[in-house]
Amino acid sequence: MNKKFLVVTALAATVALGLSACGSGTSAALENGDKKDVSIAVFNGWDEGIAASELWKVILDEKGYDVELENADVAPAYSGLSTGDYDVALDTWLPVTHKSYIEEYGDKLTDLGVWNDDAKLTIAVNADAPIDSLDELAANADSFGNRIVGIEPGAGLTKVTSEDVIPGYGLDKMEYLTSSTPAMLSELKAASTKGENIAVTLWRPHWAYDAFPVKDLKDPKGLLGEAEGVHSYSRLDFDKDYPTLNQWLKDFKMDSKTLASLENAMFGGEKTTDYTAIIEKWIGENQEYVDSLTK
Repeated sequence: MNKKFLVVTALAATVALGLSACGSGTSAALENGDKKDVSIAVFNGWDEGIAASELWKVILDEKGYDVELENADVAPAYSGLSTGDYDVALDTWLPVTHKSYIEEYGDKLTDLGVWNDDAKLTIAVNADAPIDSLDELAANADSFGNRIVGIEPGAGLTKVTSEDVIPGYGLDKMEYLTSSTPAMLSELKAASTKGENIAVTLWRPHWAYDAFPVKDLKDPKGLLGEAEGVHSYSRLDFDKDYPTLNQWLKDFKMDSKTLASLENAMFGGEKTTDYTAIIEKWIGENQEYVDSLTK
């Protein structure tokens, strides 16, 4: 057998082996057993989900993954997750907010667990305000300029406030201002700077809790609802393709103080669409916590 024949045969075998490997969906690209490419569905406008997703992108990129963040509205995000167009989403609020989507798509998804258990709607005031509970607000309305500053008219928080909280606590004589979340935050910032009392509709988790001295008013009647958990959900068989990342996300926990700090770093300053440098700086300031996420 001549050398030329041997070389051609070896090359053919190498090409065939390479094509076979490329066509195999089971071969892992990373030493930890995970596929290299991973897509994360990010709900448009949901800051806590954006923050968590961007954080994981930086962490995973550094470990050799190729992470694609896919921005989408909530409904198509769940649909895409159920069909395998996305691998994972980190911002499902249960048992109430996203209940209908889980009822529709839940049998085609996997719940990876709760990473924050303090998601709730609130009425917040400045930390040194003279009251601590919603049932004290009506009697002290003058101290807050007889107004409550809200967010978008179509928001669920706006509906709950106008239909339940205001009549339930006798706040009908207070002016309820609704316009936008940025406008509310601007009012909150101005009041904080001037040392004035202010009452705003807010929710946890939110970076305002890290940026401004605020406190939640107690809700003794429970009209704002109970706290929810923020879950990570994956497509089916995610654990087979990403055994290591699957376990990391199942173990993932972030309390509201830590999350508010991350969100404030990302959203509390100048607006940007590239958070990499901001997150890398935040990681440097929270290295022990970040390292714990991938142990």
